[in-house]
Amino acid sequence: MAIKVFISKDKKQFKANMHCHSTISDGRLTPEELKEAYKAQGYSVLAITDHCYPYPHNDMTDDEFLMLTGYEAYIRPNKKAKSDRYLPEVHLNLFARDKDNDKYICYNPIYCKYYKGDPEKLNRVGSEEPREYTMDYLNMFIKTATENGYVVSYNHPVWSMESDENIFKLEGWQSLELDNTDANHINTLEHNEVLYDKLLRRGIRVGCHGGDDNHNKYPFGHPLCDSFGAHTMIVADKLEYDSVFSAFERGDCYSSTGPRILSLSIEDGKTVRVETTDAERIIMFYGTKKANIEIDENYGTVNSAEFELHHKANYFRITVIDKQGKKACSRGYFRDEF
Repeated sequence: MAIKVFISKDKKQFKANMHCHSTISDGRLTPEELKEAYKAQGYSVLAITDHCYPYPHNDMTDDEFLMLTGYEAYIRPNKKAKSDRYLPEVHLNLFARDKDNDKYICYNPIYCKYYKGDPEKLNRVGSEEPREYTMDYLNMFIKTATENGYVVSYNHPVWSMESDENIFKLEGWQSLELDNTDANHINTLEHNEVLYDKLLRRGIRVGCHGGDDNHNKYPFGHPLCDSFGAHTMIVADKLEYDSVFSAFERGDCYSSTGPRILSLSIEDGKTVRVETTDAERIIMFYGTKKANIEIDENYGTVNSAEFELHHKANYFRITVIDKQGKKACSRGYFRDEF
């Protein structure tokens, strides 16, 4: 009997917001205010990813709260980098393996509208030719970022309006932003399981995570407040930069808007077992037209499920839905992993 454990009860889960904007770019709260607010809401990890502005916040890390280093880059069809609500664009979060990494990838002045300092003082690496909205340019950008110590995520694909076929052409990125609170307020559609399954069915191995993308234009408690919604649960040994970042990079994490996946394993490559917080249903997707679903026949809650994985399935993933319709979604686990 061979058991592969993907999520273990023996490891801690740290609640993280992996997408956040401060007064350094177009957010309304300072980095210090953001840390205070998220810490008060039970978060342990925050990545402030201001627009085209790499800025480590390591001085704000303490024994109970970890700041991750990163920033959000974007590429638009408009030659002056202006947004057009009828045209696609691509936004990428660049998360730094080294907490002190402040490298600016492929500098272009028209994308630096929030930077008020001397551009010569930016730690610039890579091509400084005008950004082009082509898949070749995007692949070069992602390659440059990864070669310079970043893990790249693809952000809010519904809001970005890029076609699935073009997304399939991108290479080297590592995680899909499955849920985005701010974008979901804008379009009500920013839960990206359909796209995620299309990627997995094509053998494109990327993880998934959630983030608020909060700008805090509305106060806490307002129906359109974009804080404390989509988040990432990172399964790591300890609340230290290398441990948490390595877990995220490995895909030892999942996206959630509420529920928790407490444990997840597979026995002998076929029997999937999962334990969760209170759920209305637990679902196993594995690349077919029909998912496997566990529910309570008396309309109560369920906290565990056991599924048999078909021998032809190349991967599986788990979704948990609670009574409020909130979801937790694991990454896809491929057969050669178990």
